[in-house]
Amino acid sequence: MRRDLTASIVAAVAFTLLFGLAYPLIATGVSQVLFPNKSDGSQVKVDGKTVGSKLIGQSFTIRQPIPPDQRGKFGKKQIKTPDPKYFQPRPSVTTYSPDVTFFNNLGPNSRDLMRQFKGYIGTYLALEKPHDPGLTREDIPVDAITSSGSGVDPHISQANARIQAHRISQVRGIPLDRVNQLIDDDTDGRALGVLGEPGVNVLELNIALDKESPQ
Repeated sequence: MRRDLTASIVAAVAFTLLFGLAYPLIATGVSQVLFPNKSDGSQVKVDGKTVGSKLIGQSFTIRQPIPPDQRGKFGKKQIKTPDPKYFQPRPSVTTYSPDVTFFNNLGPNSRDLMRQFKGYIGTYLALEKPHDPGLTREDIPVDAITSSGSGVDPHISQANARIQAHRISQVRGIPLDRVNQLIDDDTDGRALGVLGEPGVNVLELNIALDKESPQ
C-alpha cells in the first residue's frame, strides 16, 4: 500500500510539473518567438499605444447629457450613445465588456428577444436614416440587430458597413466612394477562401478613418 501511495504521489507531482508547468512554458515560449503578436492577443497599436485587439470587438460611444426631466428614467446624468463619427459594431449582450463574453441565449419565441430586436432596429434607424433617407427596416442587415455567438465579434457585414458609410461620409466630409474604398481595404475574406462570409473589421476601419480624416 505504501508503494502504491508513493507511486501515486510521484506520478501526480511529475505530471503536474510536466503538463502544468513545463508544457505551458514551452508553448508560450515557442508562440512568443514564432507568433509574438498573435500570442499577445493580436493587439492593435496606434502611435505605440494599444487601442484594442484585432480579434475582439469594442464599442465606439460618446457620453451625452440627459435632460433633467428624464434623469429619473435613466438614473444618471449622462448616457453612452453611438459616436456618429465612427462605424459601429454589431450589438453585444455584454456591451463589449472586456472581462466577459457570452451570446444571447433567448429563444426565437421569446418576447424579451422581440423587444430587444425592436430596440436595436430603432437605434439603427435613428442613427442611419437621417443620412440615408431611403433606408427602411427591411434594408437592415441581420448582423446589425443580432449579437454574435461570442458577443465580441470584431466584424460587421459589408452590407452593414455600406449603409453606415453614408453617415460617415456626411459627418466626416469624406467622399462616399473613398469611404467605400476604406471598407474594401479593411474587409477580411472567407476563412481558407471558402468558409463563412467576408467581414469588415470595425476597429481597423475606424483607425483608417482617423488617419484619413483626423478628428
